[in-house]
Amino acid sequence: MLEKLKEFFKDIGANPVVLALSLGRLGDGIGNSILFVVLPIYIAKLPAPGFNIPDSFKVGIALSLFGLTAGILQPFMGALSDRLNIRKAFVVIGLLILGGATLAYTFSSQYIYVLIFRVLQGLGLSITIPATVAILTNSTERRTRGGSMGIFSSFRVAGLAIGPLLGGFLIRYGFQLTFYVGAAFIFLGVIVVMLVVPEVKADTTEEERKSFVLFDTRLLSSSILTLGLATFVMAAAFTLVVPLENQVNARLNETAAGFSIALSALIIARFLLQVPFGRISDRIGRKPFIVSGLILMGLSTVATGYLTTQWEFIIVQVIQGIASAGIAAPVFALAGDLSKSGGEGRQMSIITMGFGFGVALGTLFGGLLATSFFALPFIVGGAASLVVCAAVVLFVHETRAKESIPEGKARKEQAPRRQLQSSPGDGD
Repeated sequence: MLEKLKEFFKDIGANPVVLALSLGRLGDGIGNSILFVVLPIYIAKLPAPGFNIPDSFKVGIALSLFGLTAGILQPFMGALSDRLNIRKAFVVIGLLILGGATLAYTFSSQYIYVLIFRVLQGLGLSITIPATVAILTNSTERRTRGGSMGIFSSFRVAGLAIGPLLGGFLIRYGFQLTFYVGAAFIFLGVIVVMLVVPEVKADTTEEERKSFVLFDTRLLSSSILTLGLATFVMAAAFTLVVPLENQVNARLNETAAGFSIALSALIIARFLLQVPFGRISDRIGRKPFIVSGLILMGLSTVATGYLTTQWEFIIVQVIQGIASAGIAAPVFALAGDLSKSGGEGRQMSIITMGFGFGVALGTLFGGLLATSFFALPFIVGGAASLVVCAAVVLFVHETRAKESIPEGKARKEQAPRRQLQSSPGDGD
């Protein structure tokens, strides 16, 4: 029985490193998303000298600042991780900064301190994520990488689902407790990573290390850049509706509870489908899922602008959850397949940066474009998804192996295209 269980985990790509990094991501997801519920209320109670703007705008700035900071800094942190050829230490240091900044909210006496701590949290995430996905890339096999990335992404989504529920419960006992608990989950993730995850170094030559370039154009293939755009439009599309909660509730004659139920439907659908979609992409290819997901995301995003009932809202959110599940794990797996030794941090940071910018700019532009008319942000978001879908078809190279890959082979034996020299067949 135990042997069968081990074989099952191996078959879906759930090795100890994947599970440990996923648990670390779960802790970070819970610790961060607790703040989604807490910060809007907390900010409204804090003095904000010099910020003579509505509370809703202050909340929007604080929430988006995290994603913008992380998005801007991730390529630099990914490059630094590549240059030093260190991964695990970056993951641990980033999580410690993230947890410390969460704990620091207990000392906030003014709104400006919240902004400072959001920047610090973004810094922590930017240090952690490129190194994390670089370790994942080096610790997974191509034949099961879609399943591995699906597991990793599912744990993150689970954290994002648990955090707001936990925050809504804990806030009844005071802001301080929510910050303590949020930080505790992140620090638990640090412990798991330190105990289980080994240091993973890139297999590079001395010549490649000496010729290191911060922004190496050889790493910016059309495939990697287009996959970064795919994560950007995916994240932006499903966050457009977040700042429009009041307008949506008024149009559908619903309450905040109804809005949260619809958003939960997206998260649940994505959580349930990411591992199966990732695993199937190991067998039939990554691009069919990414292309189908972007089409679904585009159509469902446009439909969001024309909802008339709560059930329509829930159905559209489920479709967006299915679409994002079809995009996320295959994108990360495909980027991992295409990554080159010594450049994983820089290449994978393009993908994670796209997601961070998508979340940040989706929430900002959702509210901004809706000032013209309600459906406009969803029309723009849907059109962007379809345009990027066409780009994926044209510019992204499929990597599914045409022959079976012997079990037990190291990643470098399974993905020979990982040298920094330009290579034909990378889709450029």
